[in-house]
Amino acid sequence: MSAYLSGSLNSVSEKLIILRIFAISNIKIISVSLDKLKLSKPLVAAMTDAGFLTPKEIQVKTMSRILGGQDVIAVGPEGSGKTTTYVLATLMKLKYAFEEAPRALILVPDAEHVDHVLEQFNLLNRNKTFRILGIDSRGAVDAQMNEITDGCDIIVAVPDRARALYLKLALNTNKIQLFIVDNAELIVKKGLQLPVVELANSAYKSQHVVFTEVMHEKLNHMISPFMKDSTTTIEVDEIGEKQAEVYQQMLYQVPNFRTKLNLLTLLMNDTEFFDKVVVFVNTRLTAQTVYKNFNHANDEEYAIYRSLFFDDKGYDDIEDFKSNPNSRVLIVANENLDSLDIQGIPFIIHFELPEQKETLIQRIIKHNDDEVVAITFSTDIELSEVKKIEQAIGQRMDVMELPEDLKIVDPTTKPKKKKGDDEEEQSERGAAFHEKKASNLKNYNYSAGTKAKMTYKNKKGLS
Repeated sequence: MSAYLSGSLNSVSEKLIILRIFAISNIKIISVSLDKLKLSKPLVAAMTDAGFLTPKEIQVKTMSRILGGQDVIAVGPEGSGKTTTYVLATLMKLKYAFEEAPRALILVPDAEHVDHVLEQFNLLNRNKTFRILGIDSRGAVDAQMNEITDGCDIIVAVPDRARALYLKLALNTNKIQLFIVDNAELIVKKGLQLPVVELANSAYKSQHVVFTEVMHEKLNHMISPFMKDSTTTIEVDEIGEKQAEVYQQMLYQVPNFRTKLNLLTLLMNDTEFFDKVVVFVNTRLTAQTVYKNFNHANDEEYAIYRSLFFDDKGYDDIEDFKSNPNSRVLIVANENLDSLDIQGIPFIIHFELPEQKETLIQRIIKHNDDEVVAITFSTDIELSEVKKIEQAIGQRMDVMELPEDLKIVDPTTKPKKKKGDDEEEQSERGAAFHEKKASNLKNYNYSAGTKAKMTYKNKKGLS
């Protein structure tokens, strides 16, 4: 192209002609690429005008299956093109508009996501062929009932409001052809599983499609009642470019908070290996809970950074913790926390994920040649945040096996009260406290520490 625009062309008009020819040929190249999606010409044109020049991997892998009528679970990170995928598929599948009842129902976690999906539809539904309605808690129920009965083809809604309209007989699900759940992991996080399942079962004739950033047990429990046995799961595991050098990352996936407490206790019992540790939690009350969960044989061994209560061992300056050889574990709350110099501490544990992923990332960026291990505890609900962190740093965390000695706590059962303990003593011990078995007295701590030590040494190439 640069050769054509060199001094060989005698006029500006000739250069403009060449530019137009190049632009036309480039559009053809784009169209050929988008043809992989088997879309109509108007949709290809709409995508091109909107700046979608090439199809995303998740679109290439899922579009033909969705258009073919299969139930699909599509797993992909933020920004992988999930929303555009089902917007295109919906516009393509419905083909014609203006039926009496809606034929596509799209459930999203909140009003912000409703607005985002409507924007995508407005971008690609250029001729306003379909009547698209957004439903969330910002509108009055009676007004929304009237809007639905006036007629619409596609509804984008939050689950609880959609269910309320269904129970009032305003939302007719008998004609639903395409039932889509987007950001399913956030819907589970918000506790909206019941309305999703009820609506999905009511639209029993429809095709079901689920989009999510992560798959886990709670999410699978929500969708299993309505997804067909022939459902196809497609996963796109994109990772961003590596942005910076970070410390060695280890990830422990646990079912709940109480199991986190048990895991932390188990690891910290290896005093030889975990000789200096900072443990991050989100609130000062959680810091208090974690602190009370330890058995304080040595009062100086465990401490809280700027503790809430005067009778808890604590430090107002992290340098005092670093310099005290008897203090081994410092629990730090992210709540109202200013910058904290944790250099020189060999173990960083994120017991909870901070609200802003940047907070965690700043702590794990390598500043020198110190050997540091960063360990993250994550429940199913937090896994989507883990994925965002991995995307941001351009590196996967190493998923660790849970120690054999770890007590997995069933969240549906209450901890048993020990003999001779009153209610106050039991609460101070923490919900996850449990007696050691006699057979574990000698190796209870050793097995967990040994596993962590061996993994750490293997990662660092130590003998």
